[in-house]
Amino acid sequence: REREREREREREREREREREREREYGERERERERERERERERERKWNRTYK
Repeated sequence: REREREREREREREREREREREREYGERERERERERERERERERKWNRTYK
């Protein structure tokens, strides 16, 4: 009985860590996407200025 509750808590912690990893991964992805967007924006400005 007690061990069962212990396993349940362990699974809950595991799911929690999983969600944490997914959120961190998603935030890094969005950060890279913003970086690429800024890069494209700089290129467009440069092209308008020097062509």
